[in-house]
Amino acid sequence: MIALSIPEFVRTLTALSGILEKGAASAQARKIDPLVFTRGRLAPDMFPLSRQVQITCDVAKNGFARLSGVEAPKFEDTEITFEELQARIAKTIDFLHTVKAESLQGAEDKVVSFPAGPERVLKMKGSAYLTQWVLPNLYFHTVTTYNILRHNGVDVGKMDYLKGADLLP
Repeated sequence: MIALSIPEFVRTLTALSGILEKGAASAQARKIDPLVFTRGRLAPDMFPLSRQVQITCDVAKNGFARLSGVEAPKFEDTEITFEELQARIAKTIDFLHTVKAESLQGAEDKVVSFPAGPERVLKMKGSAYLTQWVLPNLYFHTVTTYNILRHNGVDVGKMDYLKGADLLP
């Protein structure tokens, strides 16, 4: 549980931060209003990039909090600029570093209840919650952010997404 949570959350959030850096640099170099990117979406009925980043952070902080039994910080979901989104990622990583890994002992068998929409609550055992809900959602919203920027011509690639992975030579 420890190896699949804290380090992977931090690695993914760090990669997300790097992807956003490339988005901001591309907007500046191409003289595009950065809000075009942060408000961008791939389809009319999906969340914009800013919300994708907010959800990625929420998945990490709330997922870890539910598994460890600590209180997660509350964020207002008002970030729309690259700078504000970077600050949210940094606050999320800071929170993850404050919680002791030992707090996850026994979490694999703990029953976790969590909201899945405005009027729906789901329950899963901790190990399933981490591997079948938290990590897939963390990756999904990170990749969706990547895809929105890539769709808008930002020079990002798979290695930006995999940044920090333990690749062997």
